[in-house]
Amino acid sequence: MAKKYDGIIEAVRYKNGQIVMARGYERRGAAFSDNILISRKELVERLKSGKQFLTGKRREFWAGTFDEGKPVKLVNREGREFITTRDETERDELEQVPVF
Repeated sequence: MAKKYDGIIEAVRYKNGQIVMARGYERRGAAFSDNILISRKELVERLKSGKQFLTGKRREFWAGTFDEGKPVKLVNREGREFITTRDETERDELEQVPVF
C-alpha cells in the first residue's frame, strides 16, 4: 500500500522569495478535496501540526490519483522559516512546481 499523505501541492505563487499561496488538494478521509487555495500562514500551521504534503499533480480522469513529487518541509534557519523541498535553502522553494 502506498504511503499516506495529507495533501498535494500542484502550483504556488511567490512574492519576494516567499510563498504567498499554494494551490492543491487535501485528503478528506479516503478521498481528496477539489482544488483549494492555501495561504502561506495556513500551510505553515498544517506543516507544524504534523501534516505531510507532497509536490505533484493530479492525473486527469483518474479521480484521487496523483503523480507524486518530493515531500514539502518546513526548515528553520537563523530564526526564519522556509517552506521547501530541499534541506539547503535561503528562501521558499518548491522544486518543479509551476507558478500560477
